[in-house]
Amino acid sequence: MLIPASGGMELSWTAQALWRIVEDWVVGGLVDRRQFLAISGSGLTAVVAHYLDGTAGHGRYLAQPTADTSEASLIEQIESQLPRLQALDDEHGGARHLGYIGAQFRSIGFLLHESGHSDAVTARLLQALAEVGQLAGWMAFDAAHHGLAQRYFVTALRAAHQVNDLPLCAHILADLSFQAASRDHPADAITLGEAARRASDAAPAAVRASVLSRLAFAYSTAGRYADFQRSRSLAGELVDQPLTGYEPRWMYFLTPNHLDCQAGYALIHLGMSRQQDGITAKARTLLGQGIDLLATGAHSRSNKAAHQRRALFEGAWLALGNSAQGDLESACQIGEIATQRLSTVRSPRSTELLRRLAVDLRRRQRNPYVRSFLPGLEHALCTTNRS
Repeated sequence: MLIPASGGMELSWTAQALWRIVEDWVVGGLVDRRQFLAISGSGLTAVVAHYLDGTAGHGRYLAQPTADTSEASLIEQIESQLPRLQALDDEHGGARHLGYIGAQFRSIGFLLHESGHSDAVTARLLQALAEVGQLAGWMAFDAAHHGLAQRYFVTALRAAHQVNDLPLCAHILADLSFQAASRDHPADAITLGEAARRASDAAPAAVRASVLSRLAFAYSTAGRYADFQRSRSLAGELVDQPLTGYEPRWMYFLTPNHLDCQAGYALIHLGMSRQQDGITAKARTLLGQGIDLLATGAHSRSNKAAHQRRALFEGAWLALGNSAQGDLESACQIGEIATQRLSTVRSPRSTELLRRLAVDLRRRQRNPYVRSFLPGLEHALCTTNRS
């Protein structure tokens, strides 16, 4: 059954409405055969409209210690799993373990669906639902299940709203912005990114930096170079500050280099757009800047190092940038390293970049580096399609 990702999500922002959405996730379970169509424009903004005008109000619950020892033990077990679940995504990509993460999300939903919890227990379960839902949304996005990703993100946003976790709300809105930008919907990306920036005003510095970096990417996809540079600069200033106070555990991935690499592929995206428009001098400058930034990242890590999905994604972008710049030797050498990761990392979002690289290289098969590399790339892509 094909239904829009917004189906059943256009409800009031009350706890009662959230219970209805959670029940739909729980009842669906393993027999759910629905296919969710990604939404954009007014359909997308409608399901997050509560956060678009900066007056979202307050949720029902506040985080507080849990007095009941038996329930506290169960919730602590759920919470302790979160870093391990994030590691699965980092190492193997979103597609490999999406079903497992979805089962974890539904199990928390099932616990919420049971009655009789104290407000303290309910608040902690909602917090866990929001964090696992954000991760499930990110993994579904990485797996190119965009409608499913939007449903996870919106459910997680509603759960975070109910426990008044504005930093997490901002983070999820920024994820939705990044997804929209990656799908070439720059207007949606900017609307969502600017909403995330407003929601993050009182958040810790790392959260604000991450939100601004996602907004910068949104501006880059719209060709708004000055806005991109301003947001990127503000993000860099924030992440360079000494940490003061609490930083959410889900911001573990943010480093100055992560921001540099995100700016790197944004610049490559901008450069390739300028190149297509025939603005060649500006394109070469942007491509060169992006390549220099991405060259400092994870693309050359060994296959046994951490964060393999990031290494694949950044390597694919770096190979594309070098190909666009005309450096086919570097494009093929970097592309070869990225291609080797396809045997262990299932990230259709990254694989699509390698497909774009293959399309670009097919026009240049007179080059000896291309003739040597391209058959292996196409074989790996074909094998990935069948797995």
